[in-house]
Amino acid sequence: MSDWMTARKVGRVAVAALACAFLSAPLTAQVASYADKASGENSGDQLPQVLQKVGVTQKLNQQLPLDAQFVDDTGKTVKLGDYFGKHPAIVTLVYYNCPMLCSEEMDGLTSALEMVHLTPGKDFNIVVISIDPAETPEMAAKKKAFYLKRYGQPETANGWHFLTGQRQAIDKVTDAVGFGYVRVPGPDGRLTQFAHASSIEVVTSEGKLAQYYLGVEYSPKDILLGLIEASDNKIGSPVANILTYCYHYDPQTNKHSLVIARVVQLGGMVTVAGLGGFMFLMFRKDAKLGRDHDLTKKENG
Repeated sequence: MSDWMTARKVGRVAVAALACAFLSAPLTAQVASYADKASGENSGDQLPQVLQKVGVTQKLNQQLPLDAQFVDDTGKTVKLGDYFGKHPAIVTLVYYNCPMLCSEEMDGLTSALEMVHLTPGKDFNIVVISIDPAETPEMAAKKKAFYLKRYGQPETANGWHFLTGQRQAIDKVTDAVGFGYVRVPGPDGRLTQFAHASSIEVVTSEGKLAQYYLGVEYSPKDILLGLIEASDNKIGSPVANILTYCYHYDPQTNKHSLVIARVVQLGGMVTVAGLGGFMFLMFRKDAKLGRDHDLTKKENG
């Protein structure tokens, strides 16, 4: 294929991508508008009111409350410190009945761990803590079975720990981690769901917060490096505080809305600007190649 034809093809691809970016913009606006209406009035670029108390404050080098008491997925009473002392751990705060975001977070973590060449239970532990005191060990066991099956290595079961507990113990951990969340109504109007952000934390073998990873997709390389450093009780650096939120039930879609409006809008603007500049350069190159092509035909003719 000639350079001229290649440039034309690249230009068409750029047009298609730009069209997709513009077609996606109304969907982003719709989600933001719905969330704003559901959560009180906003002004400027402020978060919806319900999210003012929701977020993740990175408290690197903070000691977790190792004496906090929970119940594991077998119904056994345990202390958080039972999972530290020898190995680092990945800690995540979710709730097992979360309709959407917690599953996305756990899916992302499990997918990343499939490419991390360390073994749960041998090299590190995975500690999943429910923020809902109403949830039960049976629910925890069901979630553990699901993700262990997805992980595909049943022999690592002793490295996966799904915990439930009372409010006092949960608050000790969330306060230490800097995990802010609020209880919100579900579709039936009862306060059965939670507004929260998504993150996982790598914790040293001594039980100190070493690294935060935000969002619902995680780099296997970053997790591996974080675990290796945490095994030597090294503390990492803060990461960009770009959060993914889950907080409002949408009865029309039967799921929670993800509130990532400002991040998506910023990304959309950057994408549109980048594609616009790329298209301009490609069209200029296209036009120049076309003129050169016509000139060559005339000269040969």
